[in-house]
Parts: sequence; structure tokens; C-alpha cells
Amino acid sequence: MRKSTIIAGPCVIESAELLDTVARELVRINKALDTDIIFKASFDKANRTSIRSFRGPGIDRGLQMLADVKSRYGLRVLTDIHEAWQAQPAGEVCDVLQIPAFLCRQTDLLVAAAKTGRTVNIKKAQFLSGRDMKYPVEKALDSGATEVWLTERGNMMGYNNLVVDFRNIPDMLELVPTVIMDCTHSVQRPGGADGKTGGDRRFVPQMALAAKAFGATGWFFEVHPTPDAGLSDAANMLELDKLEGLVKAIAE
Repeated sequence: MRKSTIIAGPCVIESAELLDTVARELVRINKALDTDIIFKASFDKANRTSIRSFRGPGIDRGLQMLADVKSRYGLRVLTDIHEAWQAQPAGEVCDVLQIPAFLCRQTDLLVAAAKTGRTVNIKKAQFLSGRDMKYPVEKALDSGATEVWLTERGNMMGYNNLVVDFRNIPDMLELVPTVIMDCTHSVQRPGGADGKTGGDRRFVPQMALAAKAFGATGWFFEVHPTPDAGLSDAANMLELDKLEGLVKAIAE
């Protein structure tokens, strides 16, 4: 039976110590549950609400830290890219390159990611339907991508809120075999916390289980040992010690 695709890690690279803490827990969960969780962290959060917000260590230092995690813990690694020139160096380190939702129509970015030969995970924009993702997928496949994933992360409904239409999952499964539910970004309240993105992590388990009912083949969780102290997406990240229980619930 095919294993579910599970992606987990902190929103942004804050420190080597944080990456080690999360990576060790992912390794433990993988051994305990026979999973293959992909480690996720961003070297640069280029889409923060405020210019004063923490962005990360940057591409050079960030990719070295991700390479260290990969080498030390044997985990596959995912990061997101925001500009086409970042694809090649990120692809030398990471197994999966992620296209942020707001950028999923950026042709040059999709083409550059596809040309690396790495798996390309395209997050569905907050202003598109699942069926609309046909065109980003075509751009990546026509540019040489061998594997493309799609990720659901909610749609904007009014101001500072997201709503998930879970029908997008089966719609996107008609386009690609791997459709992932982003359970933590989907509980965001974008820009709704005085210059920061707010949210409500208590709904993360419900997002995960509802996505399972609609046929999702993968799940994405941003996790942190002390999420309220996190430097990005603090309100949405799942507590690291709750990840194992949620992964078990998905597998049941």
C-alpha cells in the first residue's frame, strides 16, 4: 500500500537548534509509525505581511542548514522558492521544491523549478479553484518536471480569513496523483493580527481529517516545539508534541 506523503517542519529556519529538535522528532516518528515524513523549512519568507517581520537566514546559509539536516538525519527535505534564480541552488540540496500559493501562476518560476529534476509541489493560490491548477501543472510538466504535486491551502473569503472548499481535493486528483492538504496555513487569518498573519491552530486536526474524507494523499503541517514563540506563522503552527498523534489519526 502506498504511504501517504507527509511534510512537516518549522515555518522558517530560526536556528540550527530548532532544526535539530524538529528533525530528531521526525526521525523518531518515522521509526515508530513506519512513515517517511519530509522535513520542511524556509530559508527566506519573502511574503511576510510587514517589512519588519523576520524572514530567515537567506539562501546561502539556509540551504547549508538544510543540507546539514539531510546529511545528519537522513530525511528528505523541502523548501520553497520565490524567484526563478533560486531553483537551481535549492534543487542541489532539496528533494522537493515548493511554489508558494501567491506565485503559482509565475511561469518563469515553475519552469525553473521543473528544470531542476526535483519534485515540484505547487500550492494552490487563494484566488484559484482546484480545476484552475491544470495550467500551473501543464507549465511544470511541459518544462520537464517528472513529478508534480498540488497542495490545497484555502481560499480568501472576505477580509483576513480563509475558507477551505474540500471539493478542490478530488478536482486536483484528476490532474496529479499526489494532492496534499496544508492543514496549518489553511487556518490562517492573513494579515489579521496587527501587521502579522493570525490564525487558529485548534482547527488543524479537523482540517487533516476532513481532507482524508475527501481523498487527500498527503498532509502538510508546520510544527514547532513552542509555536507561540515562533518567528513566523506562530498562531498556525502545530505543537511538535502533537504531531505523532495526528499522524496516527490520519493513518487509522
